[in-house]
Amino acid sequence: MDFEKFCSQILESNPKIRFATVYDEWAGRLGGGIRSGVANLLSEHAEKELVSLSIMDWKSRKEMAKWLGKTIYTLGEYEKVKRFSFYLGEDNLLLVSTEKDADTNQVVEKVIQLYYKNLDKKTS
Repeated sequence: MDFEKFCSQILESNPKIRFATVYDEWAGRLGGGIRSGVANLLSEHAEKELVSLSIMDWKSRKEMAKWLGKTIYTLGEYEKVKRFSFYLGEDNLLLVSTEKDADTNQVVEKVIQLYYKNLDKKTS
């Protein structure tokens, strides 16, 4: 999958989406970033820490899948933003942040739709 294109499509799908980036299981950035013109609320250090915590959470959720089934996404709602983690198969994690007033269901439905649309378009 072309992760840069995928993340660009996510950003283009809704003006309330601030950030969309795909990471591998070692917190390596595979594509995406923050919307042009949007101020990052986190320092570079805080962003790296948040990604690392999200990766650890993702790995622990993989263990829970034995009993609960695979996690599709998780949502953290903060005073300033909403932060989604989408679990893209076994190897990749998509982090998306939106404005606080973004419609959660619309964001989730669009991201999942775009994921399946792009799934068969492999770059390697």
